[in-house]
Amino acid sequence: MSAVQALFADFWPSLLVLGLASAVLFAANRIARHSRQGTDGVLYQLLNWAIASAAVLVVVIVLPISDDTQGQILSLLGVVLTAVIALSSTTFVSNAMAGIMLKMTTPFRPGDYVRVNGEFGRVARHSLINTQIQTEWRDLTTLPNLYLVNNPVTVLHRDGTIISAEVSIGYDVPYTQVQKLLLLAVEEAQLSEPFVLVQELLDHAVVYRACGFLPEMKQLLTSRSNLRKKILEQLHGNGVEIVSPAFMNQRQLDPAARIIPQQPVMHDRQATTPHEPAPEEKIFDQAEAAAGVEELRQQRELARQAVKREKAHLKTVPEADRDRVERELERLELEEQRLAERLEQLENAEPR
Repeated sequence: MSAVQALFADFWPSLLVLGLASAVLFAANRIARHSRQGTDGVLYQLLNWAIASAAVLVVVIVLPISDDTQGQILSLLGVVLTAVIALSSTTFVSNAMAGIMLKMTTPFRPGDYVRVNGEFGRVARHSLINTQIQTEWRDLTTLPNLYLVNNPVTVLHRDGTIISAEVSIGYDVPYTQVQKLLLLAVEEAQLSEPFVLVQELLDHAVVYRACGFLPEMKQLLTSRSNLRKKILEQLHGNGVEIVSPAFMNQRQLDPAARIIPQQPVMHDRQATTPHEPAPEEKIFDQAEAAAGVEELRQQRELARQAVKREKAHLKTVPEADRDRVERELERLELEEQRLAERLEQLENAEPR
């Protein structure tokens, strides 16, 4: 017997264990990709840890070494594992437990706008240990799950939110006039249910807050900017000075002078402007992709449940209606297959 054959005869059990472990991990990955939570699911990540640990343990057991050496290796692994757990349990285990808690409570989903202390952006990825948000500068910020549990998290409602902008106007302008102009600005910004609040009475000016409801969350930043533009157009276009945040002027001016642009910018409703892509499409590209994957998972789950219901219905349907139910079942199965293929394409293209 050659040296290579002898070496293979000694180590083939270890190679077999490694091959089986790799096959199980590959199968688990394939199954997880077609599940609702995908590879970000807590169960999948815990299963990976368990399989890898079990594979290492079995490989040590089947190695062609003496019992004393085997015992020493297992003891060493136990000491190393204990030390690692002791040193990292405070951070790792705490974040893992926080991740499980967030998975169970589901305060937010991929694609949601969230604000945590000074961090604001859209959720791009949520895993067992941390959560990634994509900021308004298109950067990715990684937040430990323990940080999210220990700090208040503001999640903007998916069905719409209130957009607002503050502006300070002098006491010489009646609040009724300001309120009317701000309501027009909110309407021209294409926000619904407009309202104006007198926010604060300062020494030098009155602070107003113009608010409106935004039903479509994808263009949040653009809508905020448009609201401020319309406020400038309405106030300057109607000769109202803006004294935000403070107004100090050391020049000698005519009492009738107004500190506004000589040619106020007014929106021309007749003019047609070329369509420009919303900045959110570039800023939140990864978060938008994650939101699309999450939405597809939900649609696929609904299609899967519909297929199950139709299969159960097919068993009890009268013979006269059987053809109709079979056609509906075939349509639902094709829809589920289409969603599964689309979901797999997006998951394969999704950055990890």
